[in-house]
Amino acid sequence: MILRAVDLRKVYGQGESSLEILKGASLEIERPQTVSIMGRSGCGKSTLISLLAGLDVATSGEVEILGKSLRKLPARELNSFRARNIGVIFQQFHLLEHLTAFENVRLPLDLNGIGGRAGGADRLARETLEKVGLGHRLDHVPDQMSRGECQRVAIARVLVMRPALVLADEPTGSLDVKTGKEVIDLIFRLAESEKIALVMVTHDPGVAERCERHLFMEAGRLLASKPASLQ
Repeated sequence: MILRAVDLRKVYGQGESSLEILKGASLEIERPQTVSIMGRSGCGKSTLISLLAGLDVATSGEVEILGKSLRKLPARELNSFRARNIGVIFQQFHLLEHLTAFENVRLPLDLNGIGGRAGGADRLARETLEKVGLGHRLDHVPDQMSRGECQRVAIARVLVMRPALVLADEPTGSLDVKTGKEVIDLIFRLAESEKIALVMVTHDPGVAERCERHLFMEAGRLLASKPASLQ
């Protein structure tokens, strides 16, 4: 089992001013496959991604990745486990502006003590940038690259850790249509070649249809069929 999320609930605030964002969302992914999640803005999709990634803690419910409960892991162990097994692709690239593409991609390897001997980290970073078509941009900083190229660097930074699960939250939301299509094509191609489980939050029905499974979120709940509000 790659991912098991059971009855996730997220409530902000207390008493009469409390706001329930998730109302019992559950999801299981047993093998590498692609899963789309669609829903209106504000329905809880990004909150769900944060909980699945271990970036936030559910008010109640359980998230297990590769059989490990994220809630039960001590903070330091959680950070290490998340870095090695869960990748997140956001709308914004979150690259370090003073680092080159090569340095941005190598950074998670350095932070987690991976491939440090005999230039292993260098090789992994270089190979991963080549996979996303940026072998010629190794020494460029973000300001010297296009937005599409920056998103490719962000994708490479995720993939260099060889995660079992990648969560993509509207990864083309800040890109133009042509560049967005190229990035989506790249994500799906790499998910297949690297045998990664991919959960893709999207507003684009065309992108959703490319996934093997289609889920819909409405009012904080995950549904297997399209609700009337999205018809």
